[in-house]
Amino acid sequence: MQGSTVSTDANYTEANAPVVEAAHHEEHPDLRVWGLLTFLASESLMFGGFFAAYLFLRGIATQWPPEGTEVELLVPAINTVILVSSSFVIHLGDSAIKKDDVAGLRKWYILTAIMGTIFLAGQIYEYKTLGYGLASNIFANCFYLMTGFHGLHVFVGLLLILGVLWRSRRPNHYSATKHTGVEMAEIYWHFVDIIWIVLFSLIYILTRF
Repeated sequence: MQGSTVSTDANYTEANAPVVEAAHHEEHPDLRVWGLLTFLASESLMFGGFFAAYLFLRGIATQWPPEGTEVELLVPAINTVILVSSSFVIHLGDSAIKKDDVAGLRKWYILTAIMGTIFLAGQIYEYKTLGYGLASNIFANCFYLMTGFHGLHVFVGLLLILGVLWRSRRPNHYSATKHTGVEMAEIYWHFVDIIWIVLFSLIYILTRF
């Protein structure tokens, strides 16, 4: 009788082990997302410090930007359209995987990666054609520091997107019920876009007024 009870308990535990494991698995993605959000909050403070310093220096300057360091608007405006549009594109990839559409995830994430690469290429082109460098004056220093630091974040975002694409090659790695990595890459990319909108407004738009 006792042996039968032990056997039943063992069978019960074995049969329900996947359920316990699945519940344990579903509990942790939220913690990882909160970890990412905490990191992005700290990055926001860092960018906020850059923005505050830029506005302070602009406020005390007699001429801003100094003569000979004007910024061009065409390439950055095109870059802005590309980067902001990529936020909508990457969201389509997230929506696709929530419908178990791995092919859709890959398609939209590849397109996002291409758009991000074009953005960085446009930024490099802009640097080469500006005619002034990092140490030319305080405006140039702020310009290269802020746009370059943002460009670094775009590059990291591309690595995250490529990581998602690489992992999506594994069967059933992402699905409608398991897509935390996809969501984290999307959240980071949205953060990069929001920071750029603020940067574009400060450096390229307000500079002309």
